[in-house]
Amino acid sequence: MSNIVAIVGRPNVGKSTFFNRMIQKREAIVDAVSGVTRDRHYGKCEWNGKEFSLIDTGGYVVGSDDIFEAEIDKQVELAIDEADAIIFMVDVEDGVTGMDEDVAGLLRKVKKPVFLVINKVDNGKRAEDAVEFYALGLGDYYTVASINGSGTGELLDALVEALPEKEEVEEEDLPRFAVVGRPNAGKSSFINALIGEDRYIVTDIAGTTRDSIDTKYNRFGFEFNLVDTAGIRRKSKVKEDLEFYSVMRSVRAIEYADVCLLVLDANRGFDGQVQNIFWLAERNRKGIVVLVNKWDLVEKDHKSVKEYEQTIRKQMEPFTDVPIVFISALTKQRIYKAIETAVEVYKNRSKKIKTSELNDVLQPIIEHYSPPAYKGKFVKIKYIMQLPTPQPQFAFFCNLPQYVKEPYKRFLENKLRENFGFNGVPISVYMRKK
Repeated sequence: MSNIVAIVGRPNVGKSTFFNRMIQKREAIVDAVSGVTRDRHYGKCEWNGKEFSLIDTGGYVVGSDDIFEAEIDKQVELAIDEADAIIFMVDVEDGVTGMDEDVAGLLRKVKKPVFLVINKVDNGKRAEDAVEFYALGLGDYYTVASINGSGTGELLDALVEALPEKEEVEEEDLPRFAVVGRPNAGKSSFINALIGEDRYIVTDIAGTTRDSIDTKYNRFGFEFNLVDTAGIRRKSKVKEDLEFYSVMRSVRAIEYADVCLLVLDANRGFDGQVQNIFWLAERNRKGIVVLVNKWDLVEKDHKSVKEYEQTIRKQMEPFTDVPIVFISALTKQRIYKAIETAVEVYKNRSKKIKTSELNDVLQPIIEHYSPPAYKGKFVKIKYIMQLPTPQPQFAFFCNLPQYVKEPYKRFLENKLRENFGFNGVPISVYMRKK
């Protein structure tokens, strides 16, 4: 599991601009996926071969400055508690403010790596002005300009160097299925219906579940850990400090899971925030099953399952090979079908294909539909093998890997899915030099 890095600071210092730059700088930091919804407040980042999850705390408190002054200490304390490292951002234009000093007072007591980052330093004069931030008592600082990325490389070098190495935890070798989704979609009701008892508090108030809770499930011949997570809400809606804590825990639950059961409210559909959660699970290379809950209410409106499913798959593009199960936690409609599907996805994620079988099946297809020539040069794929990783990853060895473009990689991925059955599982295709 990767580390978590939280960005803290008062409003309007450029935290979100910095966050967006970290997430969108696909060639160096993020293994970005086309089609990912941009409106999110957490993301998977990579620098110098080390991955971490980045959390933008700036938008979690909504309201006037007076309310913010009352809440900022809670936000920072929660970020300190859950994160492995803290980026404390300030604004060189405003200089040291009282709110900056309050946050710095909390951070001086922290035993975790804290990086004082001075934003909007885009010329020599502002670099000189940055010296006054030594007064915060946090030692050396880093100057950046989030708007154009200046200085971020040096900061990230130091950040990944300071992140602690995550130890492998010896745990019971059971699959972990995380039930995720936005608040009030029916996640806890779904688990209660499965286990046959009211293990979790279920109410109509969004955000009732505050933490991730595990239940060992061993009915009907299936045995796995079932994890109920707090709902992940759009950041403009997250107003409580406890809910912010829940979002961070949900991100961790997804990272720990083997399969994510993404529960959505049929009346709301596959909206922007559900898409955020879907792409977070996909970027973490987890198995995914989409559960359309409260279908008993929609059925009365005579909505077509096929039409509804097509709408969802359109929003999932390009990763559309995902099982969709229409359920009702209230009436227990198809809830066991949901679990059977999740087990199948888990098996797909663990599937290993022999090298000889891969080549016997795919080489004739490749010979018939070879990669397009590039600048008069022809790509010849010699052989294929599955890499020894927890999730399906395949290496295609060829003479000119740099000339194989994304459309052909998607073609190869589709052929892998058609012939070997990886429903619900992200696949990684790599072109390697032979």
